Amino acid sequence: MKVAHVLHMNGGVGHASYANNSLVQQKVICLTKPIREEAITSLYCNTVPRSLAVADLGCSSGPNTLLVVSEFIKIVEKLCRELNHKSPEYKVFLNDLPGNDFNNIFKSLDSFKEKLRDEMESRIGPCYFYGVPGSFYGRVFPNQSLHFVHSSYSLQWLSKVPEGVDNNRGNVYIGSTSPTNVARAYYEQFQRDFSLFLKCRAEELVKGGCMVLTFLGRRSDDPSSKDGGYIWELMATALNDMVLQGIIKEEQLDTFNIPQYTPSPSEVKLEVLKEGSFAINRLEVSEVNWDAFDDWNALEFESERADSLSDGGYNVAQCMRAVAEPMLVSHFGEAIIEEVFSRYQQILADRMSKEKTKFTNVTILLTKKA
Repeated sequence: MKVAHVLHMNGGVGHASYANNSLVQQKVICLTKPIREEAITSLYCNTVPRSLAVADLGCSSGPNTLLVVSEFIKIVEKLCRELNHKSPEYKVFLNDLPGNDFNNIFKSLDSFKEKLRDEMESRIGPCYFYGVPGSFYGRVFPNQSLHFVHSSYSLQWLSKVPEGVDNNRGNVYIGSTSPTNVARAYYEQFQRDFSLFLKCRAEELVKGGCMVLTFLGRRSDDPSSKDGGYIWELMATALNDMVLQGIIKEEQLDTFNIPQYTPSPSEVKLEVLKEGSFAINRLEVSEVNWDAFDDWNALEFESERADSLSDGGYNVAQCMRAVAEPMLVSHFGEAIIEEVFSRYQQILADRMSKEKTKFTNVTILLTKKA
């Protein structure tokens, strides 16, 4: 699997698009807002820059893409009013892999700027937007050109499927039946990738610049624990059933592994300390339900979406489809997709009726050392 070619969320605005199935990610961004407020306030008050460069790494497309950018500008503008400062200019860099639906983002910019101006009490500084395609596991920006870096639910994705996981039969990630070498290979790939990410960002951030990074992670030290990859284990169940019925070939399943690693807080902290360029200001763990509609009011959604609120299996399957469909199509072909997600929906519904299912989030606030 060439990850840079096939790892992108479903584009457009269709029923299986990421734009229409990213409420979990939105809730995570809302949950971590206090950490970003702390980071942005500290950054501005300590540097008072005339120009602020902000990068969102793994920005995807849809309603969440500009959520943090809007929040950043509002916080800085509020500080400017309180301190009687002139508004800075804003340079906003939106980064993702080349397959991302950047066109959808660019089409939304005019309405975003108009909405932002309407919401602000006073005139804001000029805002310049840039799309930056490319992997963040390498240099993406010039030396010392960024003040603030944000990434949410992106850094659990690896640069490639780890080598040496050929014996991970019947699994698509680290499962309860995976051999021990599989978990080790995944962890070592995470270490290489995250260390490189930190090194590159250290070169691109100004002194005192900061990052807020949120991973889909786990609490447990055991990478095969349920809070790490259970949702992929259930997808593997659907695929294994299709192998038994001859719909998918066994060797197809045995050669399919997800390029993801859900780290624990201690694993994230260890890599930061080893790389050495950043001070850790905060490291926190939070949780969200698999079904993002669990505790959201149906009145907040249009009637056709409200009808589906009670169908947790459908909601979670759609969320996962928006994320995983391009990878599945690349490996298995398009013909099996409807069948996979129909089975997956039923498996999810069954599990969710029997246990409380949650995603674990690991959020870290880092400041570049002098």
